Amino acid sequence: MLFSTYNWDDMPTILIVRGWRVFFYSNEGSEPMHVHARKGGAECKFWIDAARFEIEEDFERGLTPQLRREIRQVIFEHFDEICAAWNARGDAR
Repeated sequence: MLFSTYNWDDMPTILIVRGWRVFFYSNEGSEPMHVHARKGGAECKFWIDAARFEIEEDFERGLTPQLRREIRQVIFEHFDEICAAWNARGDAR
């Protein structure tokens, strides 16, 4: 199995909605608040500005315009939940 030795605890899932797995890596050091998301062969990372209720795409792979709209909507619909999950991390910055 490809991921047999991978520690999935390093990638805590915040939520799964509309086929999107929204998560963060627990070992990303001092990076500002952000979230990763995957659906099928598409994946992306968005910076989150909790104070301004804004997001900014950092990278994407395989996102169609429809998938980009969809993940942005998912992030905004679950914005507070995502921010709370980030802040609940042991090393939250």
